[in-house]
Amino acid sequence: MNLLQSSSQFSTVRFLHLHPSSPTPLRTRLLPVRSSLLPFTNQNAKYHRELEAAVDVVERACRICVDVKKSLYSSEGRIVEKNDNTPVTVADFGVQALVSLELSKVFPSIPLVAEEDSDFVRSNNLVDSVVSVVTDKASSNDKPLTNADVLEAIDRGGKNAIVYGTRPATYWVLDPIDGTKGFLKGSEALYVVGLALVVEGDIVLGVMGCPNWKEASSYNSTIDVQGSESVPSRSGILMVAHVGCGTWARQLSDLMGVSAKVPNGWTRCFVDGCHIVPKARFCISDSQTWESVPLSAFFSATSDADGVSDKEILLLPTCCGSLCKYLMVASGRASVFILRARAQTIIKVWDHAVGIICVHEAGGKVTDWKGNDIDLTADQVERRIVFPSMGVLVTNGTIHNQILEMISSTS
Repeated sequence: MNLLQSSSQFSTVRFLHLHPSSPTPLRTRLLPVRSSLLPFTNQNAKYHRELEAAVDVVERACRICVDVKKSLYSSEGRIVEKNDNTPVTVADFGVQALVSLELSKVFPSIPLVAEEDSDFVRSNNLVDSVVSVVTDKASSNDKPLTNADVLEAIDRGGKNAIVYGTRPATYWVLDPIDGTKGFLKGSEALYVVGLALVVEGDIVLGVMGCPNWKEASSYNSTIDVQGSESVPSRSGILMVAHVGCGTWARQLSDLMGVSAKVPNGWTRCFVDGCHIVPKARFCISDSQTWESVPLSAFFSATSDADGVSDKEILLLPTCCGSLCKYLMVASGRASVFILRARAQTIIKVWDHAVGIICVHEAGGKVTDWKGNDIDLTADQVERRIVFPSMGVLVTNGTIHNQILEMISSTS
């Protein structure tokens, strides 16, 4: 289908790219957007079936998160601690079970690399709670889900589930809830359900769902959607990317019981237009300080957007996890996400995979601090760990080399 010739099937969306220091748009793009499950034609997307399945299951996974979060602080809600002191709830395991179950129905030969395994669920007597939330969101089936079904689905993505070795591999990468601390903090904190597909070492598609994402107006966003006045203020965001097809976003549907009022239009996402480092908007890891970043040798940091001096950069307060920072860069709300790799910290693939393709397809760049691409095949056994040299740098692309040079000069 020719997108420009078939205008009757599309709604018009306007995109405004703003320089971070000015409210004046640098350029305006008028693009036709198809009102369907995906924002581009199947002919242009080699992995459209996989992406359609990913979009569907991530939306349902976000519904699990919202439902569990509602009961989190009630007398029946449960909050437990993992061995690494990261808070987690049945939502974390419920999302992994749901995604594993649904993807295995459609693509049974594609394995899953994910964060959790069922040992924790069993030892903390959470099996019934997880089965309950998964059953509610799973696609209809003649046979009801059993405890064994759900536990097996969780373990399908767990550690030691499969050994890849050096051979080329196709597999899903899932972070069931990136930013569980944000999940527990309240309605304002961001958390993300992230799913990507890797084919022979390359990330070919990704989907991120963020139920707490706010309207663009509250962030001085780079995206303006015509007719958005009817959009609820807390409808969340679904971001998708497919290799060669760009990064797109729309509102999550059916999170607050207002799906009938939510437009089904997709907007194309682009990184911001910042071209000099001092004007960039930065994100860093929640566990790190600005002083731990090499750029602190050149600039101090402030979170006061109205009071940034010549020797300061703007540091955005974002919580929690890595994927929401990728989402910020891919949507144009941030210019840079910089993460320092520490010797004691293992960097997991699910904290980065889906973010990498969303930023790439939005026009940005992701490398380690030496300028090398993130190698997803470096962990030849299980594909669960990445080893970026010194750290991870995520930018709008335009200022990427400038920052690499700054890092190199302080190393």
